[in-house]
Amino acid sequence: MIRFDSLDRPASFIRPNRSTKVHPLAIRCFLFLLLALFGSLSPTEAQQLKKVHAAIPAITPAAAPFAIAKDRGFYREEGLDVDLIVIPSAVGIQALIGGNVNFSTQGGAGLLPALRGAPIRLLFSAYRRPMYWLYARPEVRSVGELKGKKVGVSSIGSGPDSLLRDVLRKNGIEGGREVVILPVGSGIARFYALEARSVDAAMLSIPANFMAQDAGFRQLVSFIDQDMVELQGSVLVSVQLLESDPKLVERFLRASIKGFRTIRDNRTVTIQALTRFLKLKEDEVARIYDVIRPSLTADGTLNEEVQRKSLEHILPRVGLKEPPPLETLFDFALARRVNEELQAKGWKP
Repeated sequence: MIRFDSLDRPASFIRPNRSTKVHPLAIRCFLFLLLALFGSLSPTEAQQLKKVHAAIPAITPAAAPFAIAKDRGFYREEGLDVDLIVIPSAVGIQALIGGNVNFSTQGGAGLLPALRGAPIRLLFSAYRRPMYWLYARPEVRSVGELKGKKVGVSSIGSGPDSLLRDVLRKNGIEGGREVVILPVGSGIARFYALEARSVDAAMLSIPANFMAQDAGFRQLVSFIDQDMVELQGSVLVSVQLLESDPKLVERFLRASIKGFRTIRDNRTVTIQALTRFLKLKEDEVARIYDVIRPSLTADGTLNEEVQRKSLEHILPRVGLKEPPPLETLFDFALARRVNEELQAKGWKP
């Protein structure tokens, strides 16, 4: 199993805390090993729960449905011990294709290889609006002035990369040729690259956009306000796993949808859980919640019109004018069934 550490901070969220009392060295080493193997679970629980690895692109609100599902114990209720592993988007999709993780949550980044024939399906998406902002140094006053400059994204082929190339193209600029696009890491790493003048502009997500605003950088584009669709907080799975272990897929999806419904319907619980996940102050998380709430999908599924719109800024990257049959990319049947079951049971967060 390949493990990847967070680019933003140590992966303490994906590995349980390993605190011990003061013991002789041998006892401390034993406890450390025990916790490394079983985390916060007892040996009996660890044997009963199935270990699952899910890739998330960064410690950001895009991963909120999965962080909340873990925080609230929804995965454990499904018999799963889920590790949320921070992996840059494009690498995370490759890890999914290669079988190094069971699920990927990278959203739109998975559609690019899927359009190229990768055997993966998108089963669910929490967000449909792009939660990205393009910020630049104060002297850069417009997107047109980015010509000849360097712009930071998380990774080449990621959602921010595709969105950036699309907005550049609409301004008559070819990304990668007239603008240097640099992969500089996830989350606030892109803000630090902008602050250090390693790049002239950067595609930022929450909370880095607030940091850039407070630091006096110039907002060039708020993608959340654009008539665009960018899928985030999604569940992507390989066709092989979908066919070989549909029950596992269903259990992971059910718990994730419960996490999503918590965001949608329970502001207080969401803010409490995200305060722990993002390691920010509660008032900062409340500010974030109010920004991201309108970008949620209704129930994690998308109609055909939105599915097609989500592909618009990706099709040029693969040289296509029209997408292949949508069922080769999306499969929302299971998510719809899970939603119907939760509704029938009257489940509430």
